[in-house]
Amino acid sequence: MTMTEQPVEPAEKDNARCTRHDSPSPQTGAETPETARERVNRRWNEVLQETRVTQTGVQILFGFLLSVAFTPLFRELETFDRVVYVTTVVLGAAATGSLIAPVSLHRFLSGQRMKDEVVEAACRLMMCGMVLLALTIGCTLLLILRVVIPGVLAEVLVGGVMLWFGLCWYALPLRLRRRAARRSGTDDAQRT
Repeated sequence: MTMTEQPVEPAEKDNARCTRHDSPSPQTGAETPETARERVNRRWNEVLQETRVTQTGVQILFGFLLSVAFTPLFRELETFDRVVYVTTVVLGAAATGSLIAPVSLHRFLSGQRMKDEVVEAACRLMMCGMVLLALTIGCTLLLILRVVIPGVLAEVLVGGVMLWFGLCWYALPLRLRRRAARRSGTDDAQRT
């Protein structure tokens, strides 16, 4: 039995319905109700899709990093660049572990009626993996640019890219989340 095919507990049938914020009803334009079980299934499917996207990227990047040590140019790297390389490989391995962990969680806990816990843990591991992936990309870029561009320009460019990642991956989602929370608070205040 897979996680999506688990029988619904009798108590879950009586759970209060959650509001699905992403699918207005076509007839009324209102938000459609979503049970707790539907919500956790939807969240799990979202985690799976996100995992597929990030796993591919981190695995390709990690494979590239592993091959660098066997190139002739690697022997010519300075000590600092070797430290950056080792740091990058370790970050890439850690990112790979975090981003593949939801698969292991699912496999070990499938059928244990722990889907809520699995989804929560998978979400946290994905966030951790995304931070590690951003750091891996930044270090990889630093390693490459230090070989290609002499001087401080490599560090400046990497700093700019990391700032961009921070804005796109973290600041924007947090800003949108706060905006939605304020809007929800305003809507709740208007109803009372």
